[in-house]
Amino acid sequence: MLFSSMTFLWIFLPIVLLLNYSFSFIKKEKVKFLCKNINLLIASLIFYAAGGLWYVLVMLASILGNYLFAIWVDKASQKSNKMKVCAFVLAIIYNLGLLFYFKYANFFISILENIAHANFGLKEVVLPIGISFFTFQAMSYVIDVYRGKVACQKNLMLLALYVSLFPQLIAGPIVKYSDIENQLKNRKETVDKFVQGIKRFIYGLAKKVIISNAVGQVAESMFGGEFSHIGTAGAWIGIVCYAIQIYYDFSGYSDMAIGLGKMFGFEFMENFNYPYTATSVRDFWRRWHISLSTWFKEYVYIPLGGNRKGKVRTYLNLFIVFLLTGIWHGANYTFLIWGVLYGVFLVIERLFLGKWLEKNKFKPLNWLYTMFVVVLLWVFFRADNVVQAGQYIAKLFNFSSGTAMLQQIVNLWQWLMLFIGILFCGPMQRLCGKMYAKVKDKTWFFWVDFCFQIFLLIVCVIFLINSTFNPFIYFQF
Repeated sequence: MLFSSMTFLWIFLPIVLLLNYSFSFIKKEKVKFLCKNINLLIASLIFYAAGGLWYVLVMLASILGNYLFAIWVDKASQKSNKMKVCAFVLAIIYNLGLLFYFKYANFFISILENIAHANFGLKEVVLPIGISFFTFQAMSYVIDVYRGKVACQKNLMLLALYVSLFPQLIAGPIVKYSDIENQLKNRKETVDKFVQGIKRFIYGLAKKVIISNAVGQVAESMFGGEFSHIGTAGAWIGIVCYAIQIYYDFSGYSDMAIGLGKMFGFEFMENFNYPYTATSVRDFWRRWHISLSTWFKEYVYIPLGGNRKGKVRTYLNLFIVFLLTGIWHGANYTFLIWGVLYGVFLVIERLFLGKWLEKNKFKPLNWLYTMFVVVLLWVFFRADNVVQAGQYIAKLFNFSSGTAMLQQIVNLWQWLMLFIGILFCGPMQRLCGKMYAKVKDKTWFFWVDFCFQIFLLIVCVIFLINSTFNPFIYFQF
């Protein structure tokens, strides 16, 4: 079920919110939160089941497995360190095994079939939506129990709610158990937080439905057919449109998730910080998909030694992290290359380029370098295969005119949304940041903002009713 679907907006969400706030009249705190948590857990399972009942069984297997492994790790820590390590290793194997089977089995089977020049006749494994997200969340819980950072959760319902909580279930942000542990048991639901949640949700919905979907149609047409007709200018427009699409698609969904969390009293971490204003590749990854970067830093990079074991080891650790980042995104050589190339650029910046960028006083040049790398690498992320990626990159640099005019590919509305998308992915916020800080608490601004939110919601609903193009890029992860 998509946040940007009519079923979610007008049936699912109102019912869940109504039930949640009806339990607020219960005087006993324990009973009140028990009812609220049961409501959210049932709603989350229904939300996930909308994508297929089979998916729910996979998620429940993940929840139950990690619940039992964490108890085993906790009990073993009181008896034998060897047994504790054994339980922990098996927990990691269990999680990675689930992820490998559902996400990568088809990929490796196809490789083996190509090598053997045979068709094994095996049934294709269906990928459960959001499995990478809830698997990483479950793993972070077991790892933190092993480290002694959090106490083992003996209440299966609370752990199930943590893993399955629908606002961030299928596309993040990836929430660590330590960040949400207390909120599962006791959280504050205020009118102010609810209003903030609605605002954040509507703006996120608008980013997705109005901007991302419009420029996404351009990117889809560019990558979906033959490249010969579009020319170099069209190819650049296509990949820039994809860069804007994926940012507004994913950051919009994260905004909606954070907004939904606030409506139910939860606080989730920010997942984006205007990544297209970055002045280095390293800076970009501090701003893009922050929850994933943080996860890899805390659970992979630092355990590998981080930057504490010399320069060569630091470079190797960085490379490993971004290799895994690419693999995490999907079972395709394109994602592997995408991750490897980011690892290469980050190592280069560590070696010497980063110092040059810091010393350079003309920061727009740093920004141009960063955006060139980011936009170019989006080709690998978007392409269906390596061959297509190579053909598209060749089109970017062969300076051909193509047979189609840009007017035939991009309509006026899409040009407008591309312009607005570029303007509001960071430049406008930086330009008007001080002005916004002065007026944001004014009463008149509140009402102007409120009316604008209503307008955006109406426009989104109209678009959703009249358009069939409403994909969500990160569902595949």
